Amino acid sequence: MRVGASQPDALSAKPCAPETHVKYPCDAVARTTTEIPSEQRTAVSGGWIITAAILGSSLAFIDGTVVNVALPAMQHALQTTLANAQWVVEAYALTLAALILLGGAAGDYYGRRLVFVAGVITFAAASAWCGLAATIQQLIMARAAQGIGGAMLVPGSLAIISAAYPPETRGKAIGTWSGFTGITAAIGPVLGGWLVEHLSWRWVFYINLPIAIVVVAISVLFVPESCGERGKHGLDWPGAALVTAGLGWVTFALIQLPAFGARSPAIWGTAVAGLLAIVLFLWRESRIESPLLPLGLFRSSNFSGANLLTLSLYAALGVVLFFFPYNLIGVRGYTPTQAGAANLPFIFILFFLSRWAGGLVARYGAKLPLVIGPFVASAGFLLFARPGLEGSYWSTYFPALVVLGLGMSGVVAPLTTTVMDSVSEQQAGIASGVNNAVSRVASLLSIALFGLVAFHVFDSRLTDALNSSGISPQVRTAVLEQRSRFTQIQLPDDADPKVRNFVKSTINNSFLSAFRWVMFLSALLAALSSVAAWFMIEGEARARPATSRT
Repeated sequence: MRVGASQPDALSAKPCAPETHVKYPCDAVARTTTEIPSEQRTAVSGGWIITAAILGSSLAFIDGTVVNVALPAMQHALQTTLANAQWVVEAYALTLAALILLGGAAGDYYGRRLVFVAGVITFAAASAWCGLAATIQQLIMARAAQGIGGAMLVPGSLAIISAAYPPETRGKAIGTWSGFTGITAAIGPVLGGWLVEHLSWRWVFYINLPIAIVVVAISVLFVPESCGERGKHGLDWPGAALVTAGLGWVTFALIQLPAFGARSPAIWGTAVAGLLAIVLFLWRESRIESPLLPLGLFRSSNFSGANLLTLSLYAALGVVLFFFPYNLIGVRGYTPTQAGAANLPFIFILFFLSRWAGGLVARYGAKLPLVIGPFVASAGFLLFARPGLEGSYWSTYFPALVVLGLGMSGVVAPLTTTVMDSVSEQQAGIASGVNNAVSRVASLLSIALFGLVAFHVFDSRLTDALNSSGISPQVRTAVLEQRSRFTQIQLPDDADPKVRNFVKSTINNSFLSAFRWVMFLSALLAALSSVAAWFMIEGEARARPATSRT
């Protein structure tokens, strides 16, 4: 779950003024709506606008978390490996992270409502494809298509609110949007777990279809068109292609390394090609007039520090959200509904305390909460590594979720404020968009990298335990041949019950070792984000309302 997502150009959004001639595509699209005064449009359709934005953004926000709960069921149903299960998450995260800035710029250029609606339709069509997927390869491709739709609709969900409301009422409207998206973030994993348990993992995707139909209908009927300053420039398609290819190739190399081997030319070639594509992307962004990623923003120590903190802290959070359901469902025997509900303490603490933490910025500045918050979150990650295979939820993972929630709630609003205050008002939209993209890239890369660590530890522990046991070579070989399936390893039907229990216990203990290593590394990343805040964030920040994030 992305708890730090602000949208590109949300604060600088404005309805397009009528022109005597068309300067860029958004002028032509918006002309019919600009004939009506914005005050009159808002009075008539303001509630509908917020409804469309909440439901639209919820499609992407919920899907980013609920799929994690459904992953074990997907992996079991499609009889696939951990690497392919990672790709179900990573394909969505890749296209969303790489294209979200382009999606915001496209909204400025073609019209925010137009791109928002196109994104919802794309997301819905891809969701239907996910639900109908007969193979893991089809599911992965459909998830990538979902990410493209998400990259189109996420920037527009908040921008259309900002464009429709005058400054004096915009804050209240954004607060309403933030509150309801927080509620949907809490309900989503529980509903998804229930659907997986009582219907099928496919319904996690089918549920998006009626929501998308409602969003499109409301948007067409009630949401006014608007564009932004960046719409006067062309879109950086080559830059988008470079960053997508670069992130995709690096992610491929990390995820597929266990299957291909560390000496594989395919792995090293793909990794080098990915890094070169990223370098070319950065070189291009430094030279063009209207880049997707304005590198000049990073001259600000506050902006650089905030994004470094985001990179490390959200990398750790993304890893926990990926592996935690595997622990609960595959090892501890939770149902998908119980696994979805397990995160509720974290979500509710984050929801109720983030506004309070925002008040700390005005009183103490952003630096103090940005140093303390990640440090507390680091303690939460360490608490995840404490439980063994026994014990109730309340004595094992509940304390970890509470401490993690307390730490993250101290970060969200101060981080937003720091990003916004580190740039000019005209750059606030693109600055928040960059921070949004950084958080998603962090999760993308950390799941790939930490998945490599988890598999290495799991494989090592499992192999050592089986080799030193007295089980038959046939059973040992059958288990080790499936080690790439992680917790979804299945024994032959005729295996002795005692052998079956021993192997299951060995698999669980091997996973627990891997999970603990991942939590230790996550705690280290969170601690490093606290250090980044200490050295790079200024002690004082001017008070300024922050866009709440979900």
